[in-house]
Amino acid sequence: MGRASKAQAQENRQRVVETASRLFREQGTQVSVADLMKAVGLTHGGFYKQFASKETLVDEATAHAFEQFTRQYLPASGSDSDPHSGDTATQEGLTQEELIDVYLSAEHRDNAADGCPLAGFAPDRARATGDSEAHRVYAQGARDFAEALATEDQDGLARLSTLVGALTLARATKGTPISDEILDAARAALTESD
Repeated sequence: MGRASKAQAQENRQRVVETASRLFREQGTQVSVADLMKAVGLTHGGFYKQFASKETLVDEATAHAFEQFTRQYLPASGSDSDPHSGDTATQEGLTQEELIDVYLSAEHRDNAADGCPLAGFAPDRARATGDSEAHRVYAQGARDFAEALATEDQDGLARLSTLVGALTLARATKGTPISDEILDAARAALTESD
């Protein structure tokens, strides 16, 4: 019986991390523990049996979001593809141009919960003080994504800044004509020389 309860506790912890990862990208880390646990379907009191603090959960949820994003969008480490080629394929078989199209899509703009953690966590990371695991994971995620975006002609950091900035602005202006214009302009700027 003890084994089952440990397994159930681990499953519950994973559900909390996954749900927090989505809610934090969509609503920010100010989501209350009570609201988070309600979304998971567990009691508020159970949170502190699983996590030492909310900051611990923010660290784990950030890491989870980047792991998920990396698996879905970035090239496998140690892959034979050239990261500086405009045709670099990701694990999902996307070229950089396809990645840019997916990233700058209305669907990605409208689905922050499952979207890029760089854009989703940016407001919270910008306001955070001190050094945390979430901060380290975020900075490394930015570096990894920038390296994957670099081409012979374009700097990865500039391409990353264009992608994340455009997505952030498009989300902030959603429901107005300029939102789609921002996505289109960024897409054109990033793909014109590929």
